[in-house]
Amino acid sequence: MKKLPSIKAIVLAFIAIGCLEFSANRITNITVIHPTAAFTTLGNTVLESIVVKSNIEKDKDDVLAFSDLSSLKQEIEIVKLATSSPVVVYDGMTMEELGAKLDRSLSSDLAGYGGVFANYATMYNVDPYMAVAITLHETGCTWNCSRLVKECNNVGGMKGSGCGAYASFPTLEDGISAMISNLSRNYIAQGLTTPEAIGPKYAMSSTWASKINQYMERIRNN
Repeated sequence: MKKLPSIKAIVLAFIAIGCLEFSANRITNITVIHPTAAFTTLGNTVLESIVVKSNIEKDKDDVLAFSDLSSLKQEIEIVKLATSSPVVVYDGMTMEELGAKLDRSLSSDLAGYGGVFANYATMYNVDPYMAVAITLHETGCTWNCSRLVKECNNVGGMKGSGCGAYASFPTLEDGISAMISNLSRNYIAQGLTTPEAIGPKYAMSSTWASKINQYMERIRNN
């Protein structure tokens, strides 16, 4: 026979929850949930992540039951506080705004991939304008993407295997991620942070850097 909570225990539990809600005058929609589980409230200007830890009993049939108030020892821990203000990731823009801005310079097969460039560029600490500029220069995607993009998902002219002398990737997102990761590891991390510094290692053309700068300026003002 299953062990059910007594009426007294239920009443005391509701009293305890009521006191909890009253004391948290800036937090709304608090719910007593599974032990150590996280619950996020979104009711106010403050985004508050709450962990509710309950010392509860468990019967032989794995049915959770509160035996009395002493076993319902609530511990509230504010594990994270963050304002609801949008998070600026680059050049005064949020991730969504940056993605939309980059999208305005992407066309052909790369149309709609601005958010992907924004995500990986900020993840790998690479200037997103420069990442897109190199892509546009290497692929011709300002008008119509090259065969390397269409058939191999290679957006950076990266050498390798799978597509003749060039690297091949399963998806365009994989290709974008690989290109930006390559910039991060083999250029930015080595102190080569501008087109002028990157150019001699990345390309043989002496005009490569100036063309990348032109693309960057166009993206920045788009």
